[in-house]
Amino acid sequence: MDPLTTTPTSASSSSSSSSNTTLLPALPPSLIPATWHTTVRRVPLSTVPAAALSLAHAFATDPYARYLVDHDHTPESESLWSLHLALTTSFVAAHCLSGLATTIGPASDCVALWLPPGSSLSSPLTLLRSGLWTARFRLSGEGRRRYFDEIGPLLRATKKEVLGGREGEAWYLVYLGTRPESRGRGYAGRLVGEVVRLADRAGQPIYLESSSRANDAYYAQFGFEIKKEIFLTRGREPVRLAVMVREPGAGEGRRGVGDEKEGAE
Repeated sequence: MDPLTTTPTSASSSSSSSSNTTLLPALPPSLIPATWHTTVRRVPLSTVPAAALSLAHAFATDPYARYLVDHDHTPESESLWSLHLALTTSFVAAHCLSGLATTIGPASDCVALWLPPGSSLSSPLTLLRSGLWTARFRLSGEGRRRYFDEIGPLLRATKKEVLGGREGEAWYLVYLGTRPESRGRGYAGRLVGEVVRLADRAGQPIYLESSSRANDAYYAQFGFEIKKEIFLTRGREPVRLAVMVREPGAGEGRRGVGDEKEGAE
């Protein structure tokens, strides 16, 4: 039987007190650490599936994510979701291995994937262990052309152009996403804020590509500025990405704590 707490609502006799007593079930103890609701933590390889599921839900309607997997505008396809989740799982695993993957929330509700200065996902061991090497076989012919021939070269060239000689000094926010039902709790702001503090202490810029105008405004609260707009053009309609950079110390005193989804390559 669950334990009960009694809350007397009257100081009268025991009989009347009994009739006015509210019985409330006490919350049972949980194996989920209470600190997970408020503390930023690294994503270990053992929880990659949970983190990937949250990120996949966050990007389910994102134009960039759909551009990569949905070439025929197929509505509500299980195969598209499976492909989206498989690719997201590989991305999360790769960042656990060779970058930085952080999360917050009891169910890894919000996830950020970062490439710290000088890091890369291109090592053969990372590609093998994360499963990223399977992208060539999972994607359709058009998907491979979009990812390997268009998206990858464009994002790499743009990053080099915008950052110039500072490319090796910059943090790169690759993905940031919150489960739809967990938004509005300040999770995303906490994840961004952790790296903002690290970058500020080291005097390093932060680089990202934003896939929606709403996210442009969100990142502006942290001091990010749009440096360039690029477009993916192999679909029916072009997909816009805003290239944004935050300089060290920018945006102090006006950071937001809302939750948005964001990401790129």
